[in-house]
Amino acid sequence: MLLKDKNAIIYGAGGSLGGAVASALASAGAHVFLTGHNIDSVKNAASKIESAGGKASIHQVDARDEKSVNNHIQAVMHAAGSVDISFNAIGWQDTQDIPLTEMALADFLRPINIAMETQFITATAAARVMMPSKSGVILSLTATPGGIGYANVGGFGPACNAVEAFSRNLAAELGPYGIRVVNIRSAGSPDSRIFKEAIEAGGEKVQEFLKKMEDDTMLKQLPLMEDIANTAVFLASNMAGKITGVTIDVTAGTTSALNYKVTNIAFL
Repeated sequence: MLLKDKNAIIYGAGGSLGGAVASALASAGAHVFLTGHNIDSVKNAASKIESAGGKASIHQVDARDEKSVNNHIQAVMHAAGSVDISFNAIGWQDTQDIPLTEMALADFLRPINIAMETQFITATAAARVMMPSKSGVILSLTATPGGIGYANVGGFGPACNAVEAFSRNLAAELGPYGIRVVNIRSAGSPDSRIFKEAIEAGGEKVQEFLKKMEDDTMLKQLPLMEDIANTAVFLASNMAGKITGVTIDVTAGTTSALNYKVTNIAFL
């Protein structure tokens, strides 16, 4: 097992993607410490992991609160002896599908502030307990707008860019301690909860939208949650032992997104 005897903390484990990554890490042998605001959804994720033979512990943690995160990570250190993997997948409360010229400042800034706040708090907390052992892996998650210009995503695009830059800079500081810091860039998974709910609510219109998203990729398909989760397992393992300070693109080769995000283009 790639992650046998490893201890992994997952922030936002109650979400569909956070839960998928947690399940994959557990299947690879890690003891996963699941955290989130909504303890019921975290319990559901833990139940699925345990029913599959994995080892999971649950805690209610506010990933935007330094005291909450630090108290939890010290509790994990006391119980397990180490924190080997940290993965943050909490939501950023972003507002999209509104042009920047029509967006309120508060809606633009919200995802940027949340993303940087939680990434800084959780990643640096993990780094502090990993440094003495000179090992560990800190993972983060962004999306396609982190790599290309992307219309109508509000502050979500700048937030992705900020997280990716933070990941690189943290990797540069932690490299001498043997700690790897890697970001995963996804393109949105059609089997995730948010897409499933959108399909149920929007029906055929959303299906058409997804088809256009698929057509905008080089592989003509979108990455599933399993693809992101498998990437996380690989990056957390010794097989990726020399990978740090980069963003791993799992967008199936998404290009410009202009064929479905911009409907009215004026040539001046």
